[in-house]
Amino acid sequence: MADDLVQETVLRALSKSEQFMPGTNLKAWLFSILRNFFLEHARNRNREREVLSDYAASPDRVTQSRSPTQERETIRELDHFLWRLSPLLREALVLIGAQEMTYEDAALVCGVTVGTMKTRVSRARTQLQSLVENPDAADEPSA
Repeated sequence: MADDLVQETVLRALSKSEQFMPGTNLKAWLFSILRNFFLEHARNRNREREVLSDYAASPDRVTQSRSPTQERETIRELDHFLWRLSPLLREALVLIGAQEMTYEDAALVCGVTVGTMKTRVSRARTQLQSLVENPDAADEPSA
């Protein structure tokens, strides 16, 4: 784990080297990157634990899983609904939801502010939920 932390710190520092200000403390900057990555990793582990403990608390939900055919149909429906979103909203939702990027990283990829990225993801989730709840509206052109 320590080796992974150090390696990821070096990779992130190299990729963000333009953000380092000459004359400041390089060691402090690197420790900040290390700490942030560690906390990000810890948050992800906590989310995984919550999901696993939820499944452990409700084993009947796991045993009543759907057939592969039902799973494929659900994925097709989700794909259909995702393509009903505007390209900007779809991109934001995929980067945050499927690619599990941070809002900061996704904002960099899209060339927007973090606030804009959060707004896009929120709007995408709201629209996707509306489409799932009202599938008949999914076949109408979106505004």
